[in-house]
Amino acid sequence: MSYIDGFIIPVPQDKRDAYRAMAAMAAPIFIEHGATRVVECWGDDVPDGKVTDFRRAVQAQSGENVIFSWIVWPSKAARDAGNAKVMADPRLKDGPQEMPFDGKRLVFGGFTTLLDTGSD
Repeated sequence: MSYIDGFIIPVPQDKRDAYRAMAAMAAPIFIEHGATRVVECWGDDVPDGKVTDFRRAVQAQSGENVIFSWIVWPSKAARDAGNAKVMADPRLKDGPQEMPFDGKRLVFGGFTTLLDTGSD
C-alpha cells in the first residue's frame, strides 16, 4: 500500500495565492521524483476543539488559515529516495525567496496506509 507524507501548515490569509503558486511549482517536482499525488487543501470548515484542533496544532494566529496537505508515494522506500532527490533539485531554489508561511509551526509526518477506499 501507499506511503503518505502529511502536513498541517499555518498560512496568512493574504498569502493564499503565494502559497498556491509555491505548491504548484513544487508539485511537479515531487511527481517527477516518484510521488503519485500531491494534494493541498485550504481550510474551509476548521472548528475550534475543546482540547485540541488543527489551528492549535500549528499555533495559528489571527489572520491565518490552515493548510492540510498530503503527498502519496508508492512506498516508504520510494518516499525516502524521492525526498532526497526533491531536496537536491535545483529548481526548488528558483521558488519564492521568502516562504509564505512560518515553517517552524509546520506539522508533518510519514504514515503507512491502514485503509484506502479510493482508486487510482
